[in-house]
Amino acid sequence: QVQLVESGGGLVQAGGSLRLSCAASGRTFSQYTMGWFRQAPGKEREFVAAIKWSGGVTAYADSVKSRFTISRDNAKSTVYLQMNSLKPEDTAVYYCAADSSLYAAQVATTRHEYDYWGQGTQVTVNS
Repeated sequence: QVQLVESGGGLVQAGGSLRLSCAASGRTFSQYTMGWFRQAPGKEREFVAAIKWSGGVTAYADSVKSRFTISRDNAKSTVYLQMNSLKPEDTAVYYCAADSSLYAAQVATTRHEYDYWGQGTQVTVNS
């Protein structure tokens, strides 16, 4: 079982930055692909970014590419999402997720591939 706890959300002006963190419990964090998703009011949860268990491969949604950076520290069992040049359309609840397929060859980019979810952290970007 893996428990995920997000932090770092908040209110920011357009063009600003935020760094989200997701702390994981359990001994197998370093074996999991980790992802970030977001859900805006009235919309479905959508993929934002993911990082392979080794940290060497990442994937991003087109809408955040070049603005967001996902990273991980396996020693701290933590995954990060650095968000720069934020836009009002980035406003959403951001969720951390873990794909429990050990040492997965591919980076999962759909919500159905993830087994564990955090409770979410709100990000609000004012124009």
